[in-house]
Amino acid sequence: MKKIISLLLIIVIAVSSLSACTSKTAAEYTVGICNYVDDASLNQIVANIKATLEEIGKKNNVTIKVTEQNCNADANVMSQIIANFEAQKVDLMIGVATPVAIAMQAATEDSKTPVVFAAVSDPLSAGLVDSLEKPGGNVTGTSDFLNTKAIMDLIFAKDPGLDKVGLLYDIGQDASTTAIKEAKEYLTQKGVEIKEYTGTNTSEIGLLIDKMVSDGVKAIFTPSDNTVMTAELSIYEKLADNGILHYAGADSFALNGAFLGYGVDYANLGVKTAEMVGQILIEGKDTATLPVMTFDNGTATVNTDICEKLGLDYDELAATFSPFCTKVQPIKTAESF
Repeated sequence: MKKIISLLLIIVIAVSSLSACTSKTAAEYTVGICNYVDDASLNQIVANIKATLEEIGKKNNVTIKVTEQNCNADANVMSQIIANFEAQKVDLMIGVATPVAIAMQAATEDSKTPVVFAAVSDPLSAGLVDSLEKPGGNVTGTSDFLNTKAIMDLIFAKDPGLDKVGLLYDIGQDASTTAIKEAKEYLTQKGVEIKEYTGTNTSEIGLLIDKMVSDGVKAIFTPSDNTVMTAELSIYEKLADNGILHYAGADSFALNGAFLGYGVDYANLGVKTAEMVGQILIEGKDTATLPVMTFDNGTATVNTDICEKLGLDYDELAATFSPFCTKVQPIKTAESF
């Protein structure tokens, strides 16, 4: 009888241990994040993704292990980071910005590892999804689609008589393609002269300012372009010194010294991206049918330091801009949020 009882105890312990091990494995998920470049907007997204995933893990009594890498806009480094994620067999990848999302989609064509993108301006044109409502593959995510017309309206609300507007962007950035096309259409219909300034890195962007000054441009527009975003801290003072107002497609531009940033709340975008990850990993949602999330991007963020430097009254500007956006808010120049 003692031998039988001992045997039963061993079996019970073994089964319990196996069950515990299985439960532990099922309650652990691994996520690989690749950030495209080190800038205020994208860093804010990543910080909020990580914080929200930690909260989701605690709430659901699971462990979500996050590995974060930054490729610093280097395609070779990006490919290696994604290959490492595949080799580690992560449960899901997060691609921050369009180039990373595209690379992740290509790399997971065979494995079908779920990919959630963050801050992709035009997922359809980038070929990432079949439609915003039904992505159709292993890729879905959050879009920072920019309402270009709204920014153009803000420019001419401030200066109705402008006859020349500059467009500053990286021609190689997919995020800029649609917005620049829309800006050209708007300005052409208005009969405004268009001056284009393109660069592919911070140094090239910096060299364009003298050309803007000699061209007599007083207002320039940049979409949610990461190349220009990384250059903003190095160009904003020279722009302001020459009375050039920089309107751009994210509040982080205004944080880094641009006159006005218009667009989505990137902190909230990071939170919503993480929530989509939770839906896929914990709730079992399918990326093919989980809609791409878009946002109301009606917030205009005005840099009060630039206003003061140029002798502009923030309250008057806020009243001027209010009819053209859902909210106007002030910000002071800083490197990060």
